[in-house]
Amino acid sequence: MGSGPDPSRRGPPGPGPTGAAGNGGTDREPAATVDGMSEHTATDAGTDAQRANGGPATATPARPADEVKLVELRKLRLERVVLVGVAVDGSLERAERSVQELHRLAETAGAEVLDAMVQRRARPDAGTFIGKGKAKELAATVKALGADTVIMDDELSPGQLRHLEELVDAKVIDRTVLILDIFAQHATSREGKAQVELAQLNYMLPRLRGWGESLTRVGSGMGSGGPIGTRGPGETKMEVDRRRIRRRITKLRRDLVDMARTRDVKRRGRERAGVPAVALVGYTNAGKSTLLNRLSGAGVLVEDKLFSTLDPTTRRLDLPGGRAATFTDTVGFIAKLPHDLVEAFKSTLEEVARADLIVHLVDVAQPDPAGQMAAVRSVLGEVGAAEVPELLVLNKADLLDEVTRARLARLFPGVPMISATTGEGIDDLLAAVAGRLPRPEVELAAVVPYDRGDLVDRAHREGEILAVDHLPEGTRLHLRAPAALAAALAPYELSAPVADDRPPSAAPVRPDADIPARPHG
Repeated sequence: MGSGPDPSRRGPPGPGPTGAAGNGGTDREPAATVDGMSEHTATDAGTDAQRANGGPATATPARPADEVKLVELRKLRLERVVLVGVAVDGSLERAERSVQELHRLAETAGAEVLDAMVQRRARPDAGTFIGKGKAKELAATVKALGADTVIMDDELSPGQLRHLEELVDAKVIDRTVLILDIFAQHATSREGKAQVELAQLNYMLPRLRGWGESLTRVGSGMGSGGPIGTRGPGETKMEVDRRRIRRRITKLRRDLVDMARTRDVKRRGRERAGVPAVALVGYTNAGKSTLLNRLSGAGVLVEDKLFSTLDPTTRRLDLPGGRAATFTDTVGFIAKLPHDLVEAFKSTLEEVARADLIVHLVDVAQPDPAGQMAAVRSVLGEVGAAEVPELLVLNKADLLDEVTRARLARLFPGVPMISATTGEGIDDLLAAVAGRLPRPEVELAAVVPYDRGDLVDRAHREGEILAVDHLPEGTRLHLRAPAALAAALAPYELSAPVADDRPPSAAPVRPDADIPARPHG
């Protein structure tokens, strides 16, 4: 990960364990406000001010080094870390799996994991989450290993973070900050970067704290001898920081609304053309980008890392039977996904809610596929996609032995089992998708003149062709079509649909009827 400020501190952390003193350390860092904001925020503010005054939109010079800027969590520095998980529901095995996932997240962020510990508690401690006794044990471990950061597997309140730092005498962050930092590293599009920054600022706003100069009064500075309107106590630097963060959040939300409007225009165009939409969803690293590359050659980045791709990619594919559909690779989900992140990415995730079919990809090579399925469906419910038809697909079959394949076939009867890496089962998957997509609402028969080959091509792309015959006067089509295509074919429509004279092999391939649907609730 890049280096930068702790969200709860002001100033960069020290180079090692001695420089990473917590709130109770002897080498205290300066006050915790919000230094280190990305430079584009200052430039945007200056440019907006010049435009408001009627001047040209030119870049403003860099701000003085002593002027407070907003924090950028993506510059958070994680080096030598200790992981801590708490089993509060009595399931120690589940907590250990979650810490193992936290280990992968920390490595993805660029940290070196020195140790991990799991504690079982009836309920989290209100002051430190893990209790004072465990905190002292953690402090000894941190000191012995020379760690400079502790990563908690749950989201902590501002007070818990502060108290735990004082006891451990090291920087403490939680799972939410870690995920936000990874998202910040991997976001590439303008919309993705804005969504991540919005989530970071929403998380950081209630967690600002400090001492010393950050609690001093600024803004008046004139005492009783100043002009009218400038006298009084002024406001603290922390209050200034909060105001600037809120202003930045407002701007980001306004920008995201404009970006979502552009995406809506594109989506409405696809809907008017009658092209169904398929959304690829799944746990992070389940193989969604690999599958989209296998289907379309999209060239999406594929890495064996968590959240390697964030920005959605859409490709148009031809399905068995000649029908076309769009496939969209969405951001991966994860257990304990930060609520602020879901809210920030809601405009992107709403594309899933508007899809005609969700292809839910499950990595069956890892030990807890059922838990990952539950986490994905929980997020789908948050974004309003719980009612969208779902096609469950088991991926990474190439990593399974025959015994495991047989067991999964019994557990998930009729569910396609594929390998996006080798191509195994891809034809069966496409046939299942074609069978599960909603059928166009209008059935008709038409004889299209041969000079209207464009209309025949459109019928194959947007409709469901039931039969084709070539007559002297033109191409006879028997099809199901969306309303827009049916209107275009109306001048050539026959009085009644012709009989379905397809040979049995021409019928659309349907998946097994017992593919389990996603349970609701």
